[in-house]
Amino acid sequence: MILPIAPARESWHVSRGYLGRHRGVLALAAAAFAVVGLAQLGGPWLMGRTVDAVLDDAAPATITRYAVGIAVAGLLVGLATWVAESLLARAVQPALAALREDVVDRALHLDHGVVEDAGVGDVVSRVGDDVRAIGRSLDLVVPTVVGSAIAVLFTVAGLVALDWRLGLAGLVAGPAYWLSLRWYLPRSGPYYQRERVAQGARAEALVTGLQGAATLRAYGLQDRQVGRIREASWAAVQITLDVFGLLMRFGARNNRAELVGLLAVLGTGFLLVRSDAATVGEVTAAALFFHRLFNPIGALIFLFDEVQSAGASLTRLVGVVLVPRAVEPADTDLEPGPLTVRGLTHSYVAEHPVVREVDLTVAPGERVALVGASGAGKTTLGAVAAGVLDPTRGEVRVAGTPLADLGRTRLRRCVAMVSQEVHDFSATLRDAVLLADPGADDARVRAALETVLAWGWVVALPDGLDTVVGEHGHALTPTQSQQVALARVALLDPWFVVLDEATAEAGSSGARELETAALAVTEGRGALVIAHRLSQAAVADRVLVMDDGRIVEQGTHDELVAAGGRYADLWSAWSG
Repeated sequence: MILPIAPARESWHVSRGYLGRHRGVLALAAAAFAVVGLAQLGGPWLMGRTVDAVLDDAAPATITRYAVGIAVAGLLVGLATWVAESLLARAVQPALAALREDVVDRALHLDHGVVEDAGVGDVVSRVGDDVRAIGRSLDLVVPTVVGSAIAVLFTVAGLVALDWRLGLAGLVAGPAYWLSLRWYLPRSGPYYQRERVAQGARAEALVTGLQGAATLRAYGLQDRQVGRIREASWAAVQITLDVFGLLMRFGARNNRAELVGLLAVLGTGFLLVRSDAATVGEVTAAALFFHRLFNPIGALIFLFDEVQSAGASLTRLVGVVLVPRAVEPADTDLEPGPLTVRGLTHSYVAEHPVVREVDLTVAPGERVALVGASGAGKTTLGAVAAGVLDPTRGEVRVAGTPLADLGRTRLRRCVAMVSQEVHDFSATLRDAVLLADPGADDARVRAALETVLAWGWVVALPDGLDTVVGEHGHALTPTQSQQVALARVALLDPWFVVLDEATAEAGSSGARELETAALAVTEGRGALVIAHRLSQAAVADRVLVMDDGRIVEQGTHDELVAAGGRYADLWSAWSG
């Protein structure tokens, strides 16, 4: 499953909306391109006049005047082209930026399950490869297409104005061009759609390999993943090679159309000159007019390659933009109440549940530890309880209200989650913490960092809170990264927090510090702690033991140890 791809008509409608915000600039750009088209007629026309002047033994001053006119026309073409392309860039680049921002915004608000089903690679390829493809097209294709279209229109008009018979002869090439396009377009469109999908599959294989590199190495599966990346990459390359071969055959058909048209113009011109119906200069100008159509027509036709590619990218981007945005319910007064899970069953694959008929209640201020062997379903239960995953069956409520009725913003104010794998955002440390509450001041940021025992190392950074962290910035240790994530929870101040083995990545050196930080964050609020270290369970108000997707034991630490059951065995192995 991949994210939706918009129909071409819908994509054009959405694109027109973005461009419509810059109508004035687009109108000026069109006027400048019209000046370019008119000026480009000057050179061939004056060249024809020069030929007739030489044949008629005109005065040198006349020929010089024509030469100066040709030079002026060339300068005017260059100046008007610069103005036209500059104005066009002022319109299309802001439109692309707005589209990119909307795509990223919508991608960030996609349901977690939708992203998992589509694959991270599909999302990454859209906001990466597809945006770059459209950006390249806007820089190259749009100015060329607009300029070439106007040049073709004006040149055909000039050809007809010289002599309608010469113009009619030039139009003989039209059917040949049309047959060429008719052959190419139906074949190329599906190729570009497949190419974009293949690029998404390649990105998915690469991202999966990078994210799971440690696990792949641990199980000796790195060669298998490299093979998958190689297979996905070659599939994308093979489609590109097929497209290139198609394009070469398309070019041969266009050259044939050019030959047909030029022979028709020259043949007609020969007959007209022989019958004194036209001058040699007029035929020369007509031949130059038609010859100068080669470049703009060739550009228009060959840029269908880029247009098709950009069109495929556009439909993928608009497909993301058109994903319905979740409607935030009206904000209502809600008093703090328990977090309850009823009849929860969740399956990633049909008929293979990983959590089975679980009932759970976490009271405000209660700290509940969830323990069990790997694969018992702890992480899935935590993700559903936090609203990250929608359950296959059952429901989750907070203060009696279903999580689905809270909306994303209100939900995060009620329940927050910190996993064992956190991301260091490329930003200043202040901004990394302020993600939880952008309106907080430095005093609250400092208080949150002090709560998780991070302020000591923060003040030791080169620029304190202004130090850039993340990629290309100051590298944080695993312990520091988790402290920043916990600080965001402290700043957000939710009613409940789900900690999914949030101390697991710290190692022995940072585990005690992170456990203290986690205890501080859960102080005074309800907490579901998926415990990697049973020392966390020992200080919890209640302990739940999961096995094969079910809760098989629950009680206080002392009660479960005394009962001599599964938890007692786990504790004995941990403490002894």
